Amino acid sequence: MKLLNIYDDRDEAEDAEQRLIGEKRLASERDATVVIYNLFGIPSWGNFHRLGMYRLDELQVLLTGRASWTAHEKVKHGEILGSLTTVAKNYGIEIPEHWL
Repeated sequence: MKLLNIYDDRDEAEDAEQRLIGEKRLASERDATVVIYNLFGIPSWGNFHRLGMYRLDELQVLLTGRASWTAHEKVKHGEILGSLTTVAKNYGIEIPEHWL
């Protein structure tokens, strides 16, 4: 398990935890008067998608219309893949070939 996200709101953190598949844990931390919630889980594209992270929803929409991409959509795809490359490297996961 790895740290997937940090939340300021307990309800939002608990909701996110319920969306994850696989091993997961929610841990709170107090710093002075502020409490934050660390969400740990299995780093997978499915879990990141369920959490609404890394523009994966936007990528899914882009890929459905891949045959008729405009120049703007190609740029957006490149931007998303650039950030996903960093995420993949940080978490040790592979980017699916059909996303490239």
